[in-house]
Amino acid sequence: MKLIDQHTKKIMEECKIRAREAGLHFDNETLEYIVTNRDMIELSPKGMIPTMYDYWLNDVEVHKKKEIYNLYPSNPYETVINTRPAISFYNDNNPDWLNIMIFYHVLAHIDFFQNNIFFKETWNYDFAGKALADKRLINNLRSEHGRWVDYVIEFARSINNLTGYHKIISLYRNENKNGMSKIVDYYFNVFLQEIRKKHSNFIVSETKKYNEFLLQNPQIGETFFIAEVKKNYPEFDAKFKKYTEIQAKTKDYVDIIDYISDKSEFLNKDENQWMKQVIDVVRETAIYFEPQIRTKTLNEGWASFWHERLYMADKRIEGHESEFAKINAGVTSINRIGLNPYAIGMRLLKFIENHGNLGKFEYDFQKITNIEHRKNYDKKINSGLSAIFDVRRNFNDFTFVNTFVNQDFVEEYNLFVVGKRLNEKTGIIEYYIKSRKANDYKQMLIENQYHPPMISVNTEKTSDKNLYLIHHFEGKQLYKDFVPETMIGIEFLWGNQIQLETTEIVKQQKANNETKLVERKVIYTCKDKKVSKVQLES
Repeated sequence: MKLIDQHTKKIMEECKIRAREAGLHFDNETLEYIVTNRDMIELSPKGMIPTMYDYWLNDVEVHKKKEIYNLYPSNPYETVINTRPAISFYNDNNPDWLNIMIFYHVLAHIDFFQNNIFFKETWNYDFAGKALADKRLINNLRSEHGRWVDYVIEFARSINNLTGYHKIISLYRNENKNGMSKIVDYYFNVFLQEIRKKHSNFIVSETKKYNEFLLQNPQIGETFFIAEVKKNYPEFDAKFKKYTEIQAKTKDYVDIIDYISDKSEFLNKDENQWMKQVIDVVRETAIYFEPQIRTKTLNEGWASFWHERLYMADKRIEGHESEFAKINAGVTSINRIGLNPYAIGMRLLKFIENHGNLGKFEYDFQKITNIEHRKNYDKKINSGLSAIFDVRRNFNDFTFVNTFVNQDFVEEYNLFVVGKRLNEKTGIIEYYIKSRKANDYKQMLIENQYHPPMISVNTEKTSDKNLYLIHHFEGKQLYKDFVPETMIGIEFLWGNQIQLETTEIVKQQKANNETKLVERKVIYTCKDKKVSKVQLES
């Protein structure tokens, strides 16, 4: 692995100038390395972070990918990681014209990393440097504690997909409340929703009222608003006082790992303090990768959108148009079976830009039902570019897809949901168009996104002798085969019995020999490495 030569670096710097002129924003300093395909295989299990801590599973992945590469050799174009400075890796045999296209793609990724709000937790430090410090720490602990370090890594990694990523993001978003006091925040987010259980329409009307008070008198408008609240709800003062007392005594734990690390008597013994260091490394590493997992479609779509636009306008494309078209089609073509995040993300951004330019996000357009009128609508607002930059800053994959995938988008790109069935006559699996409805296509995209289970600690049922976990069922059950091993690992970290309340889907035989799927609540209990399960009464 070595830095690119000065000739190639000059090409990258020229691409930076053009990218900034188009509106992309990123740090001046970047590092570009030349790597072989074998280097890519070695680095990929570590998320392309060369300084990541060593772990046996990474070695297994390397061996597996080497065997796959021997059977199906491939040539990845680039990889870029979100560090300060940003680091990107390239093949050593790329011609200049291809590097220009790849550099634009990489710069758009860097722009996304450094401006999307979901990456805010990563903006203030260099993860590669932190990972190196973590690696040295774990190596030192291995020399002192041996294989027990790997056991702790194993157990912590079994639940590192349960990190409270959205709670962390909400903490950053709460920084931008424009000075809203705790009592107002409590009124809207706790009192009205959890205690009074008011309808969303009522909450919206109260929000408008609050804003009117502030407009009339910015200095003491909030005081007048709260005075009216207390007049309407005599119990409000007492409820708020009790709430603040509880908040002062109770730490708001972000996730299970955070809770176990702080509350486990076993981990807090002097001789086991080193385990908490290992757990923190695993947890913080998982949190670092969370935004990348949750923005795959938007991030790759953003990079593809800009590499195409910038390269097509670059005079250095002359003579290589057909080669570019072939590679670009391979990256951004729509899969009729399966999903290509590059293709969907890029086309949805083009759709948003076009709608913004035509004024089709305005309410007047939403009211139009005539197909021809909708097709020919054009208010020439030309706000499409600012619209996609807003999307780049504030959206993740779920909000991106859920907000903008509609029937116009599905029809414009001839999209559909594919079904699969067995032809009983021929015994052949057939694929067919199952639906062309936007809601069905949107649901398919959402179901294919990363969505780990939500599991929290029930503090009321938890004691020193028992950690009580609750799986918040969202229509998908946990993988039953993984439950026992994972619970044994958590039991080790907790130092005592643990219980997990979850919902499982089981087949139930009906009187006419038909079967139906029913949901049943069960409790898993792990004590002394033995896992049992009992069904809760309905």
